[in-house]
Amino acid sequence: QVQLVESGGGLVQAGGSLRLSCVVSGGTLSMYAMGWFRQALGKEREFVAAISRSGTRTGYGDSVKGRFTISRDDAKNTAHLQMNNLEAEDTAVYTCAAANTNSRTTWRTAQNMYDYWGRGTQVTVSS
Repeated sequence: QVQLVESGGGLVQAGGSLRLSCVVSGGTLSMYAMGWFRQALGKEREFVAAISRSGTRTGYGDSVKGRFTISRDDAKNTAHLQMNNLEAEDTAVYTCAAANTNSRTTWRTAQNMYDYWGRGTQVTVSS
């Protein structure tokens, strides 16, 4: 059974940085395209970032472009989300997701294209 566990969330001041990690177990990370999503209180879950199986293709939501970076370390079965210059509007529960795909170069924004989900980690940015 594939499981995803996030870590690295916490409380940070506006302008600060956090690095989230997502460890995959029960499966091999190299077989999945990975994504990060977030859900703020009272809002719908939204796409944050995604990376292809090869790691060479990435995509970002408009609100995080230029501030967040997604990466993967297949040897450690771990995906990361580096978040810089954080804003109060980034406060949310961040969840990683894995998508089965034969393609090594595609990344996905749609939630229904992902097969496995973690439970999430809280990120709170104080202004």
